[in-house]
Amino acid sequence: MDMNNMIKMTMAWNTFKRNHPKFPAFCQAVLNKGIRVDSVIEISVTTPEGERIETNLKVKQSDLDLLQSLQNKQ
Repeated sequence: MDMNNMIKMTMAWNTFKRNHPKFPAFCQAVLNKGIRVDSVIEISVTTPEGERIETNLKVKQSDLDLLQSLQNKQ
């Protein structure tokens, strides 16, 4: 990644943290606890019109293996 892209990403991340100050703390808490097999991840989105779209997934070992391999590539 070139220096200009790194600067843009840093600025975007700082803006995101200002807009959503609780999210980085949430992510840190999840990292501290760790996502383990049989953990359940729930995701929901509410549109401006009030429609709610939601799903969940139960974490499997293959999911953790994928996340680990992606982390190792960085």
